[in-house]
Amino acid sequence: MYQKILQKFTSLFPLWAVLLSAVAYVYPEYFALHQGLIVPFLSLIMLGMGITLSVDSFLAVLKRPSVVLLGTLMQYTIMPLAAWIVCLILKLPADLAAGVILLGCCPGGTASNVISYLAKADVALSIVLTSVSTLIAFLATPFLTWVFIGHTVEVDIMGMLVSVLNVVIVPVVLGLTINYFFEKRISAIREIFPAISAAAIVIIIAVIIGTNSANLGKSGPLVLLAVILHNGLGLAGGYGISKFLRLSETEARTIAIEVGMQNSGLSVALAVKHFTATAALPGAIFSIWHNLSGAFLAGHWSKQSVSDPDISKRPKKSGLYSKKLG
Repeated sequence: MYQKILQKFTSLFPLWAVLLSAVAYVYPEYFALHQGLIVPFLSLIMLGMGITLSVDSFLAVLKRPSVVLLGTLMQYTIMPLAAWIVCLILKLPADLAAGVILLGCCPGGTASNVISYLAKADVALSIVLTSVSTLIAFLATPFLTWVFIGHTVEVDIMGMLVSVLNVVIVPVVLGLTINYFFEKRISAIREIFPAISAAAIVIIIAVIIGTNSANLGKSGPLVLLAVILHNGLGLAGGYGISKFLRLSETEARTIAIEVGMQNSGLSVALAVKHFTATAALPGAIFSIWHNLSGAFLAGHWSKQSVSDPDISKRPKKSGLYSKKLG
């Protein structure tokens, strides 16, 4: 009985996200004070993911290096190009255009791992893609920013790597270890972890909205439209190109989420440091919107069963496929 209740709660988490976000916008003072919860809650979610994963999941990803390469390449091509196109179409002022393009040149964000988990995508692949895009961000982000804006930026790669290590890698490894040694004991409560993740991400979104309520009020519809278009092009481009290249449904979902969800926190920090406070607005608004759009997308995909055919039986194109384990 409780399993059905938990599943129903998890399936409705986009609704909870909208409701609590509305409350946070109207009463930001009750949420803005709790920014310190974001990192611990993300770590808690990652721990829960690790408990539901296995070492074989990551070994399977390592058997598909071409998919990791493709996902990383799409991360650093689709989003910068999408940002540039959005700026041209909307004729954004220089400061806002710099912020949107800088956002597009950033690596994937850790929130993508949570959304992949809730969307029944390949969580192990998502974590690997986030780690790889973060690892090469010290080269990719400054170079792409220079290409599209003509301005160089400095990226604190060590700070980013430490953040990913603390928030993602360590909790996931701990969860994997718990699952490995106590698999039978935790099998009875495994169903509770998606519900915990859903509740945690809803709270995180509300805290972000409460913290940025002033930015939302003054950003205007133009910035919001730019952010929505940018995020939508990333999600659609990641999914569409993956399906065109005949990747599996699970892989396509994962890459779409990974490409569409940026490290907006890095974008805000770099914009403030190298440009203006106005340039930081797109990143701040994006941090809200991509969580909401990701929540709705995960809610939609979580209701759809995934039946991926054996990749080894597909015709091989461009060496993109290798046989899945399991």
